[in-house]
Amino acid sequence: MKPILAILLFAACLPLSAQEEAPYHIFSIYFGGGSHHIDGQQAEELRQWLQQFPDFKQYEISVHSHTDDIGSKEYNDWLSRNRSESAFRKLMDNGVLPDQISVEDFGELNPVYDNSTWEGKLKNRRVDIILKPIAT
Repeated sequence: MKPILAILLFAACLPLSAQEEAPYHIFSIYFGGGSHHIDGQQAEELRQWLQQFPDFKQYEISVHSHTDDIGSKEYNDWLSRNRSESAFRKLMDNGVLPDQISVEDFGELNPVYDNSTWEGKLKNRRVDIILKPIAT
């Protein structure tokens, strides 16, 4: 009886969000330095990835754009906006409606990878397309 009580107490202590949170689906598009162009191969990979989601209305769709820290903040903000616009257009080309997409342009702020290394800079030049299932 005591082991069952201990398990129940442990489960009750878990945050509700940890018990119920749905998985995110993330697709990243990487860019060359100073570029916001999505090439044909990346566009095709995005198309194939999106095919696994038959009904986009069941997801919150976000575009998060990032840059490395080379250049001015103003330039990186501009580049980040252009990267998200390129991804936004590709999503619409694949049947996602504009009002289903939210966009956040981070520029050089909030890097996931270390901008003091070349590899980190390469990985920060990206757009993340995030699909999160809508709780029903």
